[in-house]
Amino acid sequence: MALTVLFAGGHLLIEDAPGVGKTMLARSLARALDCTVRRVQFTADLLPSDLTGVSIFNPQEHAFEFKPGGVFANIVIADEINRASPKTQSAMLEAMEERRVSVDGVTHELPRPFMVVATQNPFEMQGTFPLPEAQLDRFTACISMGYPARAAELTMLDHHVAADPLAALQPLATGADVLRAMAQVREVYLHPSLKAYLVDLVERTRSDARLVLGASPRAGLQWARAAKARAAMAGRGYVIPEDISALAVPVLTHRLILANQRNDRVSTADVVSDIVAGVPTPRRA
Repeated sequence: MALTVLFAGGHLLIEDAPGVGKTMLARSLARALDCTVRRVQFTADLLPSDLTGVSIFNPQEHAFEFKPGGVFANIVIADEINRASPKTQSAMLEAMEERRVSVDGVTHELPRPFMVVATQNPFEMQGTFPLPEAQLDRFTACISMGYPARAAELTMLDHHVAADPLAALQPLATGADVLRAMAQVREVYLHPSLKAYLVDLVERTRSDARLVLGASPRAGLQWARAAKARAAMAGRGYVIPEDISALAVPVLTHRLILANQRNDRVSTADVVSDIVAGVPTPRRA
């Protein structure tokens, strides 16, 4: 899923319990790419200027110089993003959507490719600030790691205790390689019937009585790009219905708000699964 989001030109939110490997996954993705990487530990005292940058007066040059902030990298790891204040979180909005930041009236372009991989712990509420809907909507997908299987956990004890698991990981692609892959993804064919299928699914989220907030048009655009990326990674130059339905839960659930949030028996993932099951799948063209 991380590579799908990367090649789709999007951003990834990883949400799960502490210690399951959220940051490790983000670091592994960054290590596999020969790109610039910055890890920002989000805390309550993190300032917006720490992310976007600041203009500093140079007395020797008698002019202001721009000092880039934490978002100036190809891969930005936003660790525990929900620990920062809403004001600081909002500083990420322009960067994530426009791939640029404005400081003191001057616009600065971010490096390409640009991807934010954010982590957050949904179970620890003390000292956290829920991400606003506007920022959640800018994440192409949200995934959970889950606890590893017993065999995998035993393997971790064998290999991860004595050495850094990332030490042997070598870069597999450059930033230029990623940009070429993203260009190829944009050329993947999406049949009109599948476009209609995707829009039908998005519209169902807006009319479902169990939801007070459905998916936005931005969600549909990002979903289509992710479906194209999934098809390209499977070696196809065209999207099939499974490319769309398989991504429904990770692409939609974090954007939706339940009408009855006290009902623990129903989750946004359940609603999305029901919607996908209730919309007829178009025949393959």
